Amino acid sequence: MTKKWSTQVTQNFNEAALKYNESAAIQKSTALKLAQICFEHRIKNGLWVDLGSGTGLLANSLENLHKNQNVLRLDNSKQMIDQHSEKSTKQIWDLNNGLPQWSEKPSLLASSFVLHWLDNPQEKLRKWFYSLNSDGCIALAVPIKGSFPEWYEAALKANLTCTALELPSYDSLIRVIPKNNILHNKIEIIKQTSDKAISLLKPMIQVGAKSSKKKKLSISDWRHLLSYWPISDKEEKVTLSWSIQFLLIKR
Repeated sequence: MTKKWSTQVTQNFNEAALKYNESAAIQKSTALKLAQICFEHRIKNGLWVDLGSGTGLLANSLENLHKNQNVLRLDNSKQMIDQHSEKSTKQIWDLNNGLPQWSEKPSLLASSFVLHWLDNPQEKLRKWFYSLNSDGCIALAVPIKGSFPEWYEAALKANLTCTALELPSYDSLIRVIPKNNILHNKIEIIKQTSDKAISLLKPMIQVGAKSSKKKKLSISDWRHLLSYWPISDKEEKVTLSWSIQFLLIKR
């Protein structure tokens, strides 16, 4: 990932910080699910870190379920970090530079909707795994390749580029972790529906997830693409499908 790209991603999230939670429906539900997975597996206390914590959706969910455990909130966006409670432990850090040197090895590295924004996400995941203390865990939720089939279909029919972010594949993430260390591995398909396709894409912009390495489409191109968005015959609704991988890995 170039420095310019990383700066662009951070800037977009900075600009979205104040109103992030208003449009982050899928991020909220994912954070709750990931925190529940952690709760069911009795992860030991110690240093728990929410990597790319944003406004704190995952960290808050983890602390609500684990009353005696604080979570360090780490993010590269100062504006996002500023949304957290003053009582929270916070750290501004760019995960493209690896992990910080903490005074102890983490017992939990949790991350939701972050890994796909990083340079070489597979290598980042591998390094996170080997940075854990003995019996430490990684809890991960990440959208993967196979997401947004409706968007890709519309772009193909309209003869335009799909500007969705390239996402890591399921296999590329799994192969960097020893199979016997995976406690939970599930892909969930989450479908968002609306009367108009633009209503499905607007939340991405509103939460700051609008960065793309592909050439931007013009307004007329967008109108053309949206006119080809597949419509459900029964409900006359449009859909945007996410493939989200939930992983719990124990060192």
